[in-house]
Amino acid sequence: MFTGIVEELGEVVAIENLGDASRFRLRGPLVTEDAKHGDSIAVNGVCLTVVDTADGEFTADVMAETLHRSSLGALAAGSRVNLERPMALGGRLGGHLVQGHVDGTGTLVERIPGEHWEIVKIALPAALSRYVVEKGSITVDGVSLTVVDAADDFFTISLIPTTLALTTLGLKKAGDPVNLEVDVLAKYVERLLGRGAVAGTDLGDLDEIKEMDR
Repeated sequence: MFTGIVEELGEVVAIENLGDASRFRLRGPLVTEDAKHGDSIAVNGVCLTVVDTADGEFTADVMAETLHRSSLGALAAGSRVNLERPMALGGRLGGHLVQGHVDGTGTLVERIPGEHWEIVKIALPAALSRYVVEKGSITVDGVSLTVVDAADDFFTISLIPTTLALTTLGLKKAGDPVNLEVDVLAKYVERLLGRGAVAGTDLGDLDEIKEMDR
């Protein structure tokens, strides 16, 4: 579990094509200082498992499913990436609950500079728009952000100077893909309502209730 508060702006060192997968080697001295084999690190919002670490770098295997569902397949040696270690229990939750399970990719449409911040417009798949609400939370390339405006096919976010300077969002340009993870709580609520759950009802009794209604 992550918080969407990026710890380090890392870099892709090398990518090895393994046929139906890829092995990424990434530089991130901060996130690797206590990392070991089997640990998780979020890369542009995608939860990856550490294979090994050495000299401030780590490797991770990326399966075909992840390459298909995220923008990691568009990365190359030299690409900058947002890095975050998992949240430690008992620590402060600075952003919102982030799983590192990308729901889809969006496209940066427009950047509107302001005096002290920047508004960014991002197009998103229609299937995800119902989970995005004004003043709600969304994760863009692993960065926890608050939605400013929400429409059927796009949303906007406001980026402060710190976010622009310390994450890849300051480097993105119109047409670039971004990884999107919507609030998992919204998906759970939709699932429960779709199953007919009502307040005060034990979900284990739903089948009995349905039988009584027949």
